[in-house]
Amino acid sequence: MISQKYIQGLVEEKIADMPYFIVEINVSSSNAIRVEIDGDKGVNIADCVQISRHIEGSLDREEQDFELTVSSAGMDQPFKILRQYQRYLNRIVTVKKTTGEKLEGKLLSASEEEVVIETNRKERIEGKKKKQLIIENINIPMNEIKETKVVISFK
Repeated sequence: MISQKYIQGLVEEKIADMPYFIVEINVSSSNAIRVEIDGDKGVNIADCVQISRHIEGSLDREEQDFELTVSSAGMDQPFKILRQYQRYLNRIVTVKKTTGEKLEGKLLSASEEEVVIETNRKERIEGKKKKQLIIENINIPMNEIKETKVVISFK
């Protein structure tokens, strides 16, 4: 079986001079290798091809058969690592908590411990005719987050 650590080393070697980071690497027992990368400004398809060729050129099909997929982390996919949270700072995200609660707001900060999102809602305040906009920053511990995704908008 091909080692995940070996594949990670190959990918790190290739992306060292590129503006990318590893999101996830999986190697199944049948040697199906899946590499997911991302970058602060997205991922170029030509670079995925280069990374794929680098990995393929470092493996011997005569020794072990394998299947290889190198792709970018899809914008519709949940965040898997802290760097993805940091990439999408100041963007609107949805956060599903382990309790089932779902929050949407601007991602203000992200650390190993927590994320902070800015939410807003309209609420009727006593003595006012119109509903007032209430802006609130909510701290969410990472261990309470089930899933976070960027909200894709076409403005």
